Amino acid sequence: MKANLRKYGMTAIGAAGVCLMLIAAAFLQNAQAQTTPAPHAPARFGRGGFMGAELWSPGKVVTGAPYSAQVVVEHFQTLADGNVIHTTSTANVYRDSQGRTRREVTMGAIGPWAGQGTPQKLIFISDPVSGSRHVLNPNTLEARQMHFAAHERTGPSAENGRETHANPNPQTEALGTQVIEGQPAQGTRIIRTIPAGKIGNQQAIVVVSERWYSPELQTDLLRKEINPQFGQTTVQLTNVVRGVPEPSLFQVPPEYTIKNGRPPANN
Repeated sequence: MKANLRKYGMTAIGAAGVCLMLIAAAFLQNAQAQTTPAPHAPARFGRGGFMGAELWSPGKVVTGAPYSAQVVVEHFQTLADGNVIHTTSTANVYRDSQGRTRREVTMGAIGPWAGQGTPQKLIFISDPVSGSRHVLNPNTLEARQMHFAAHERTGPSAENGRETHANPNPQTEALGTQVIEGQPAQGTRIIRTIPAGKIGNQQAIVVVSERWYSPELQTDLLRKEINPQFGQTTVQLTNVVRGVPEPSLFQVPPEYTIKNGRPPANN
């Protein structure tokens, strides 16, 4: 079942997003173990809560195209009884001329904190120059330091790889060019069909997605997906500012305690 879902593009997040989510979940759980009771059952991660960070997650290192922006993720899902779930989340993203990135993410629905209503903020700093990554928790002033895998510095973009490998025979349509946030963007519509019976479905499932890619920034400015299983999700870069962000944004503040490796998972 899981292999079929991956093949037909039905995973809610990509491999890079899963990695960051697991790190974040362990990080937050470790920080709050003294006050948070263990859940009776594993909680589902919110689809929209982390997607914004995942779509612009580290893949190919992009140099010479600095910017700062805000990622806005909007998700609609209609339940069988007609009830509608509508969520909106945001993340701040930065990239400098050397390919360093910073993402400030509010984890609104992750692990045992999904129902507590207390947002958890994490900051992800990725530095391909030094070969290190840091996950900062402003609540505890703790930074977890990890290292790049060798293939991450030179490998293809996570976004591009997912499009080509997840679905061997999608229908692709060029949508031309439009200006988004002052940047020319090239549009592509991709239609993926899961045949009836492939994952236990009685009828074919059709997933339609749009991608608007900026060649100048080498990143997506807008993504839309309509998926009968998960609803409709829109992820957009807004308030895009071309220019080099403040260098201190890509450094761990001196008041943080740096620890190596992922935090241990609590049972």
